[in-house]
Amino acid sequence: MLGAADPLPGRPRRVLVAGTSGSGKTTLAGRVGEALGIPHIELDGLHHGAGWTPREAFVPDVEAFSAGPAWVTEWQYNTVRGLLADRADLMVWLDLPRRTVMRQVTIRTVRRRIRHEVLWNGNVEPPLRTVLTDREHVIRWAWSGHAKNLPRVLALRERRPDLPIVRLRSRAAVHRWCAGPLRAAGR
Repeated sequence: MLGAADPLPGRPRRVLVAGTSGSGKTTLAGRVGEALGIPHIELDGLHHGAGWTPREAFVPDVEAFSAGPAWVTEWQYNTVRGLLADRADLMVWLDLPRRTVMRQVTIRTVRRRIRHEVLWNGNVEPPLRTVLTDREHVIRWAWSGHAKNLPRVLALRERRPDLPIVRLRSRAAVHRWCAGPLRAAGR
């Protein structure tokens, strides 16, 4: 695996950003897209329909964009994870400590709820009390999903030993990687 200071092997054109919900995948994917001049496709926007229901066109939409020559997206949703991994030429793994992720996802969720921010297809965060009653609430999802990332990435590494994986373990490492290897690859 590559670290925050390791140069990238060429200019990536199909990039996955992996990590726990709330780790900053979407933010980093946007930065990667901007630095490399490739489109960022936000998977949540393709997945969530009105009322938080999955869109029927989700898998076909992912198949279509990922067949293209250049993209960056988040590595999530089991139904498309394998497809995206097979087509990627770089993975960036946000392997942040659980406390960091939980702070970030909690702050983001509370902010979105208080401001009634409209997310994908008209959805808004549910009432904060649902963190206690909904097993799939994003805060609970982030907590339970954190431990699943390492086995997923290791399994992918075994299946795709040719896929470079950049492992970033702190916000500082993310900033170093963006300012160093990512910036150099974007030139």
